[in-house]
Amino acid sequence: MRTVNIHAAKTHLSRLVDQAAKGEPVVIAKAGKPLVKVVALDAPQAGQVKRLGLLAGQIAVPVIKLGLGREDLRVDPRLLRRGLLDNGYSEPPIHSEHVVAIDTLPSIHKDPFDRMLIAQALVQGITL
Repeated sequence: MRTVNIHAAKTHLSRLVDQAAKGEPVVIAKAGKPLVKVVALDAPQAGQVKRLGLLAGQIAVPVIKLGLGREDLRVDPRLLRRGLLDNGYSEPPIHSEHVVAIDTLPSIHKDPFDRMLIAQALVQGITL
């Protein structure tokens, strides 16, 4: 995170606001002491970090394709799962709450796997 003094902030305010809006927060300091942080309005608040989720249906697609002998997605699903978990992705279970949420989705996504993934992510607050 970049820190600028108050004089530089006044001089380059437009650029700093653009930077913050793109997801790069800026700290403004006075006499070397940090005073405020400029962040985008939709930035997560302190303690509200977006969670990255690994949903079972995401791994099911390559498993099914491999089982059908298709080679358009060459990946070992076990290595994919392990790599995602090792890099901080959560793996929530599917509950009936997720299934019930499917009927609240718009009919944009017709594929059952997609609908289940989207409903589960919405209920869990997970970014796909």
